[in-house]
Amino acid sequence: MIKVYSTPTCPHCKKVKEFLDSINAHYTDVNVIKDRVAREKMIEISGQQGVPVIDIDGEIVLGFDKPAIINTLDKHRALMK
Repeated sequence: MIKVYSTPTCPHCKKVKEFLDSINAHYTDVNVIKDRVAREKMIEISGQQGVPVIDIDGEIVLGFDKPAIINTLDKHRALMK
């Protein structure tokens, strides 16, 4: 499961979601401005308040780090086979 912790005005969040859409990855977009509990969870798992934070099956990627996102997705896909 992929969760993208984001805000509506964050340009890097938009890039993450566009990238995930381009590779047909299914994800849940979590707006941390509207959801205080999710914001607290994001800070707990990432150690930071900045967005985007991507949670890929419990593995955290900070920011729009395309190589890290691809590597993490590939690793989790391999584990599922």
